[in-house]
Formats: sequence, structure tokens, C-alpha cells
Amino acid sequence: MPLHGGRVPPWLGERMTKLGVLVTEAIIHHYGRDEFLRRLSHPFWFQSFGSVMGMDWHSSGITTSVLGALKRGLKPRAGELGLHVCGGRGAQSRKTPDELADIGHRVGIDGAGLAHVSRLVAKVDSAAVQDGFDLYLHGFIVADDGKWVVVQQGMNDATRQARRYHWLSEGLESFIDSPHSAIEGRTQGDIINLADRRAERSRGGQLDILANLGPDRIVREAFALARKVEPMPVPMPEQAQLSLPHLIMPAHHDVREKDVSMKRLHGSLAAAADRGPVDFQDLLMVPGVGARTVRALAMVAEVVHGAPCRFSDPARFSIAHGGKDRHPFPVPLKVYDETIRVMKSAVARGRLGRDEELAALQRLDIQARKLERYVTGPNLKEIVAGEFRDSTSLGGRSVFGWEE
Repeated sequence: MPLHGGRVPPWLGERMTKLGVLVTEAIIHHYGRDEFLRRLSHPFWFQSFGSVMGMDWHSSGITTSVLGALKRGLKPRAGELGLHVCGGRGAQSRKTPDELADIGHRVGIDGAGLAHVSRLVAKVDSAAVQDGFDLYLHGFIVADDGKWVVVQQGMNDATRQARRYHWLSEGLESFIDSPHSAIEGRTQGDIINLADRRAERSRGGQLDILANLGPDRIVREAFALARKVEPMPVPMPEQAQLSLPHLIMPAHHDVREKDVSMKRLHGSLAAAADRGPVDFQDLLMVPGVGARTVRALAMVAEVVHGAPCRFSDPARFSIAHGGKDRHPFPVPLKVYDETIRVMKSAVARGRLGRDEELAALQRLDIQARKLERYVTGPNLKEIVAGEFRDSTSLGGRSVFGWEE
């Protein structure tokens, strides 16, 4: 991801916190706490989650802002939801072991063991994986039952890029045999990855050399080798290339049609127009806001209910609430606040066993998937142009100020 500086303005940060907690609650209500941890470990979903909350859809700042929003928002709800967010950027990351030890003492899990995991995970991504990216962010999310997910981010100052590393405790058998649930980053030449299961012989060989030669002899041998002509590499047996999905976060800041799956976007817009009048009659009585809010809710509903394969184009989710830097358009605060209000009402009623509103949101997602098979609509430029045209009436705001 392109490395971005700056800060999230308070008017957006407060809303991100509210919406982030509501989406978390909705996922836990429908699918359970374990599923929410799985979602956080999926880099495409994580990027889409940040995009639907109004952050820059492609930038490194999504990692910091999403974890920060969840840390602020889930702390008061930790007793009820059983989720705790630790760590953060820079100095905050170094406090993670102490935070985990404190949580362990309060809820009765092995805080010392979790603190050891935190240090080990950070060490793997900073020492065992040498890819040119220096870790500067460590987020550790742990549940009351001890299950956890880690999201870390490193930066490369030379290329002005960031790379994310995702870990999930579920199914983790080893910290050094391909332990990551995902590493998100472009190939940038050869790297040292001793945490790959194919590096087992290398790890064993290094231990043998250290035991048999000792550090002083190793240094002398290394200098001697450096003076010689580099030998031809020994051919290695061909490894089957893993067929994995990749997500390319481009350097351009604007959202372009190639960044978006238009059939999915058209499905969301059509579902909002189709289900909105049926399921959100009261909402549609609000002048100038209702129909547009249902469109945003359709994309929030997909973040709650969508399968992993549907998050390969996180730029699409920026169409819900725009972006703080006016890309793809200024954040429509009236729409954002309506989204929060509807989600808050739906989650609150769901806690009482009244799932009508949560079910209405789920129908939006179901309808979008049905309609996207054949529905068409305006191109992305026309959609974005319409958002800019209506921005003032929808309370459009960015880091540059209110839209005039």
C-alpha cells in the first residue's frame, strides 16, 4: 500500500469508532466472535472495512485507523463482547505485552503466554522475514477465551510503501512453518523468509553451523566468501507456485473504474433501490437523505455478511461514505450519521431478540448478489460526479473543509 502520513480528523475518527463497533456487533450477532477474528485476519476484508468507514481506500492509514477505532470503541464494551484490542503504532506497540498481562489477570486467561506470543509474532515478522519493511505497528486482538488475531504493518521508506502481516490463532500449528494467514504486499525482489515451511532445511543448517563452528569462525568464513567470486547458484527442485489471490493497491489516489467490480457495485445500488422502499419506509421519509443512506447500508451489509471472495475490490466500499481526502468524493456526513443511526437501532433491537432491522440489512446483501448477475447502471465517473453534485446537501466534508 502507498505509505501515507497525516492524521484522521476528529469528526471522522469519532464516526469510524461508532460504525466500527456496530459492524463488529452485527457480525458477532450473526456469526459469532470467532468469525469476526477470521474477518480481521483477511487482508481484503480488512481493507474493505476501512474503506466503508471513510478512510483513504488504498493507503497504509487504513491499518492504523481501523485498529485505533476498534481499540477506542470496543474498550467500553469489552465485558459484554469479550474482545480486547491491544497495541498500536510506535510506542503503543511496545506496551502490548503489559496490556495482555493485565487482560489475562482480569478475565482469567494466560496473559503471560499471550505476551510471549506478541513478542514472538513481532520477532518473526521483523527478523525471520527480512523483506525490506521495518515493523512500526503491532495490533493484537484477543478474546476472553484466549483466541487471537494479530495485524502488523511495516514500512519501506525508500519505496514509500507499507506491507501488512496478518496472523490468526485458529489452526496455527507453528510460528515458523508458514504461520501467516496472509502477507499483503507486492513482490519486490528476493527476500529472506525463514518462516516459510520450505525453509526448514535452511533453519536446521544454520543451527548446525552455529553449533559446530561458533560465531567467530562464522564471521571469518563470511569474510572469506565475500572476497571470492560468487558461485553459480545450485539449481533447486521446482516448487509449485501457490495459486493465491493478490490485491494490488495502486499509487493513484482517485478511484478508477478498473479498481472496482462494477457488477457488484451495480448490484448494491439496484438492491438499495429495490429493497429500500419495502424495508426502510421510515428512513425514506427523511428529505434528501433516505435513499442515499440505503445505498450506503447496502455496502455496510456486505461488509457484515459478504464471503471472503467478494472483497477483492475494496475501492468499491469507498462509494458508501467517500473518503477524508475527497477521493472518491467528500464524506457525506448526513449519510454517515444516518448509517450509524440505523445500524445502532438494528443492533440494539437484535440484542433484545428483535431481529427485524438486522434481517432487513441482510436482505439488502442477498438482493445485491441476485441482481448483480444481470443488472447494469451508470459508470463510475457518473456515480462519482453525482456524489460531488449532491455533496453540499449531504453535508460533504473532507480534510480540506466543508464542501461549498
